[in-house]
Amino acid sequence: MDFESLRTTVLDFVRDHQSWAPVITGIIAFCESLAVLSLLVPATVILIGIGALIGSGAIPFLPVMVGAAIGAILGDWISYEIGRYYKDGAKRMWPLSRYPEMVQKGESFCRRWGAWAIVVGRFIGPARAVVPLVAGIALLPRLPFQLANLSSAFLWAFVWLAPGAGLIDWFRRA
Repeated sequence: MDFESLRTTVLDFVRDHQSWAPVITGIIAFCESLAVLSLLVPATVILIGIGALIGSGAIPFLPVMVGAAIGAILGDWISYEIGRYYKDGAKRMWPLSRYPEMVQKGESFCRRWGAWAIVVGRFIGPARAVVPLVAGIALLPRLPFQLANLSSAFLWAFVWLAPGAGLIDWFRRA
């Protein structure tokens, strides 16, 4: 199954089973946020598509946004804990082993910016799932990581779902 087929299948499922929208959105956000798995799931276009389904009026925004945020929180948290557990050993695993310079830059970024690296990293495409893993490797303390993880996940979910859900039209009318 290619990315387009996956996107179409998921959006058709959400359209046909609207009560499952928060759960499906959470799963998609989890896949987008989990290290490595994010490379295999076209989550961004699916989230924008789900936002458009919300904009059609049949699916409520808030539960879907919360579902997306929870999925993103869990994906980042697991990625972070994998990094903390394996520490430098994670650098020898695929895909990090193929990009040692990227890992080094990520560690420097995390050490320099601390928890802010998590907030910023959530909004940078390919870095989204790697920054929490590298933060774990760099042993960023858990509490600042989780505070950044929680707050940025809700903002991230809003940013990806709101445009399709009608935020742009709301601003035009205001």
